[in-house]
Amino acid sequence: MMKIEELVKQSRKIRAEVLRATTGAGSGHPGGSLSATDILVTLYWRELRHDPRNPEWPDRDRFILSKGHAAPALYAVLAERGYFPHEQLKHLREHNSMLQGHPDATRTPGVEVSSGSLGNGLSIASGIASALKIDGRSSRVYCLIGDGECDEGLIWEAAMFATHRKLDNLTAIIDRNGLQIDGPTEKVLALEPFADKWRAFNWHVICINGHDHQQITDALEEAKKTTGKPTAIIAQTTKGKGVSFMENVVSFHGKACTLPELEIACKELEEP
Repeated sequence: MMKIEELVKQSRKIRAEVLRATTGAGSGHPGGSLSATDILVTLYWRELRHDPRNPEWPDRDRFILSKGHAAPALYAVLAERGYFPHEQLKHLREHNSMLQGHPDATRTPGVEVSSGSLGNGLSIASGIASALKIDGRSSRVYCLIGDGECDEGLIWEAAMFATHRKLDNLTAIIDRNGLQIDGPTEKVLALEPFADKWRAFNWHVICINGHDHQQITDALEEAKKTTGKPTAIIAQTTKGKGVSFMENVVSFHGKACTLPELEIACKELEEP
């Protein structure tokens, strides 16, 4: 298991990979990829039971990236963990590449579910968690959701289903970076009081700093110990985290860096 200081270094490396890949592609969604990086790193190096040599291992934990536009971060993590060669990151969004703009389970080893149509991931994750319980398996399901994505009614339908079925093997992690493609979430369609909404649906709710690997680890461990209901981890994050000119800038939701910007960003990410 990686130590916290190693996770921090790994996150900086993943962020740089995300920016190189999206800049190389000339498109993509770097802002929300960077906000989710620390969560993904903690999951894949500390929490998930998985085997890159056997992606279909029946007893693996399942990870669903509901906010599929953050695929560059997931791809960088999967490459670093050994699901496919790093070389593939240079082919992000290319025609016939295994790394499409949104995750494609038919193309990419380690991707459980094709996603990108927002709102669907939690329903899929709830169905998988329910099936695992029926089969008597101990595997857990983790679903990463965007906060803007919570405008979708499907999220709340799945939230009702998950508590009705007492899916304590399901953890939803909400990337609460406060920005969506059209602007601040609270101006587009207010979510607050956000934690209270999840509690009202009878979820166990944990609020954390989504860039603190220890807090992420502790929250995931608490979720594993929670019985009789699913857990929602509301992770407060910063869109474009780690790069000064990208942080909290809504335009980087779906805009790649230029080459000069990439050089500046990578230098910032190299700093301890």
